Amino acid sequence: MNLERWNRQIEFILEADREKQIERQTHICGYSRREGDAEHAWHMALMAWLLQEYSNEPIDLAKTMVMILIHDLVEIDAGDTYAYDEAANRTKEEREKKAAERIFGLLPEDQKGKLKGLWEEFEACETPEAKFAHTMDNFQPMLLNDYNEGKDWTSHQVRVSQVLKRNERTGAGSLEIWEYMKQLLEKNVSDGKLIDDRQKEK
Repeated sequence: MNLERWNRQIEFILEADREKQIERQTHICGYSRREGDAEHAWHMALMAWLLQEYSNEPIDLAKTMVMILIHDLVEIDAGDTYAYDEAANRTKEEREKKAAERIFGLLPEDQKGKLKGLWEEFEACETPEAKFAHTMDNFQPMLLNDYNEGKDWTSHQVRVSQVLKRNERTGAGSLEIWEYMKQLLEKNVSDGKLIDDRQKEK
């Protein structure tokens, strides 16, 4: 055993445990509490396995699942940036790049290169795996929010135009899932859970 390599791997594993402490805005089913980043990633990975048949393109599932599992590790340093917080989103990229360098830098060089590369691939959203991972990243909170009667949308007075802008690339990973998501959106607009500001933009 290479002790230096082992020690760096263990250090990263223990550092990754801190992701369990990062709270997201989205609540778990039943609205009893907010979900954590690690729960979000686990749920996405499970969804990717279950829903892979709806990907627009064939994907390397193992690669996609690892990408999903590490995509929010940067939030250990950068914190969770709420999707509709315009001010926080202006500094998100800079904060997360700095976090990626530190966190993945704990690993041996070869593993740092692989995981940091997967994180960068996710962020770029150009490969079939990254596109499908992004679909899962957007679908998972929408499912929970719909199940919880739109409470996370109503509490933040979210407008449908904001949700549509956030989901501009969702269909690139799965047109079928995006069609289902649009049905959920329309239902929540009809139920008054989302502010329909689309007429104002025409």
